[in-house]
Amino acid sequence: MGWSEKDIPSQHGKRVIVTGTGGLGFQAARALTAKGADVVLAGRNPDKGTKALARIRAITPDAKITFERLDLASLASVSAFAGRMSDDGRPLDLLINNAGVAIVPKRQETQDGFELQIGTNHIGHFALTMRLMPLLLKARAPRVVSLSSNMHKRGTINFDDLQLARKYSPAGAYGQSKLATLMFALELDTQMKQQGLPVISAAAHPGIARTDLMNNGPAGQPVLQAVSHLIERIVGQSAAEGALPLLRAATDPAVRGGEYFGPAGCTEAKGAPELVQASPKAKDAAARRRLWQVSVRLTGTEMPIPA
Repeated sequence: MGWSEKDIPSQHGKRVIVTGTGGLGFQAARALTAKGADVVLAGRNPDKGTKALARIRAITPDAKITFERLDLASLASVSAFAGRMSDDGRPLDLLINNAGVAIVPKRQETQDGFELQIGTNHIGHFALTMRLMPLLLKARAPRVVSLSSNMHKRGTINFDDLQLARKYSPAGAYGQSKLATLMFALELDTQMKQQGLPVISAAAHPGIARTDLMNNGPAGQPVLQAVSHLIERIVGQSAAEGALPLLRAATDPAVRGGEYFGPAGCTEAKGAPELVQASPKAKDAAARRRLWQVSVRLTGTEMPIPA
């Protein structure tokens, strides 16, 4: 019998932020509130967020959960969100960097001029993590979990054209963004350990999960969506099952930092959450450091050093 939601320890007294109101974000928030966590569900669509809260409260009537607007495609929105979270000075025990967009058919840009997929999936979350780091460092055993994808294995970080202005492909951009996400998670763990700081950084991927991720791109793509949903039904798993690697990375007491969780089944498409292998590209320490430096420059944020 593999790891399941029953193995999540009590989360009473913990403050949690989950980005993304649908799919895996919703399932992670549902499971964590059921275990007693005080959850902030962050997303760009207030109507969707309100509906998610109502669904969670229908399952757990005494759920401690609120919605806050956050658009990861806007560094101003990230900064404003982090400011609101910092108003009361409460420690942050867990940050789940989950929200994202995928396979956007035509090149789009964030409000700050970044290619939409890397801008949302990596750059926005990088800035968010840096801005929330003072709250994380106040917690007793803080943790950051970042959602990657098996598609990271097909990705390449194009340092000469990171925003893919010269050559864009939907899948290539997604692979790059998810490779960047995993590299960030591993490099964050390295930097925390080097500086002797207590933040644990881990990563996860959901396999093939039935979520609305393919609907999150700004342009219509009905044929691609139909094909994706068919594959999800045939070889994939539910959103609740897809969230299990994320939840294990977020709550398993055995996690010490640098772990990467995914489904244990064939090709990691579905199955119980277990440790899986990151690609050699994600483990490239020099490339990770370079991506970190580029991300600092692009976001105007960097690791706050505690006094």
